[in-house]
Amino acid sequence: MRELASAYARGLPGLDTHSLMSGLDATLTFMPMGDRDGAYDPEHRVVLINSRVRPERQRFTLAHEISHALLLGDDDLLSDLHDAYEGERLEQVIETLCNVGAAAILMPDALIDELLARFGPSGRALAELARRADVSASSALYALAERTAAPVLYAVCAVARLEAEPGDEERPTGKALTVRASGGAPGVKYSLRPGTLIPAEHPVAAALETHLPIAQESYVPFRSGRRMPAYVDAFPERQRVMVSFTLTPRPAKGGESDESAG
Repeated sequence: MRELASAYARGLPGLDTHSLMSGLDATLTFMPMGDRDGAYDPEHRVVLINSRVRPERQRFTLAHEISHALLLGDDDLLSDLHDAYEGERLEQVIETLCNVGAAAILMPDALIDELLARFGPSGRALAELARRADVSASSALYALAERTAAPVLYAVCAVARLEAEPGDEERPTGKALTVRASGGAPGVKYSLRPGTLIPAEHPVAAALETHLPIAQESYVPFRSGRRMPAYVDAFPERQRVMVSFTLTPRPAKGGESDESAG
C-alpha cells in the first residue's frame, strides 16, 4: 500500500487539493456527511469529503479516499487481502492500509528524512512536519515515529478538561495539560495514554507557559506515576506542545532504577 501511494504521489504536480485529485479519474465533492469524514464511490467515480470538518482533516481524508481507489485498482493486493481476512476484520485492515497510503501521499519519506536531518527527532521536527504537510499533529506524529531510528516517544500535549474516573478519587478535575496523542519509534514498547497528566514542574508545562522551546534531561510522566528518564524536547505551538522523549538507557544492575523517581 505504501508503494502504491508513494508511486501515485510521485506523479502528482503538487500536493494541493486540485493536484491530489489530478492522478485519479474521479470527481471531488464536498458536502455535509454527519459523523463520516468521507467516502469513495467506485461505481460513479466520486470522492466525497465532509465539508464541516477541519481543513487538515479534510486533506487527510482526501488522501485516505484516494488510497481506497488505489487499493481497489490493484487486483493482486485486493485478492491477497480477501484471502487473508474476511468480514469486519477485512474492513479494519483496509481502513488501516488506507491510512498508511494517506500518510505516504501527504508525508513522503524524503520530507520526513529532511526534517529529521535538520531538526533531529524533536518536538520541532513534529511541528514542522504537521505544518509543511498540512496535516493534523497526530497524523504527523505517527508518520514521524515510523521513520525515527532512535528510541523516541513522541507526544502532542494540550490543555483539556479532566473528567473524574471511577475508582480514581485522587485524579483532579477541571482543566489541565494532558497528552492528546502519542506514539513511539519502532522498537519502543511504551506509550502515553491520552489524558495522561503533565505535572506542573515538567519541561512540557514550562514550554506551554513560557511559549519557549525547552530541551533538557527530564522524564516521561506515565499515568501510573512512574517516571522514566528521558531527554525531553518540547516545542510550543499555539495552545499545544509538540514533544519528543528520547529514552535513556536503563542503569546497570545495582544502580538506580528508572522507577526510583516515582
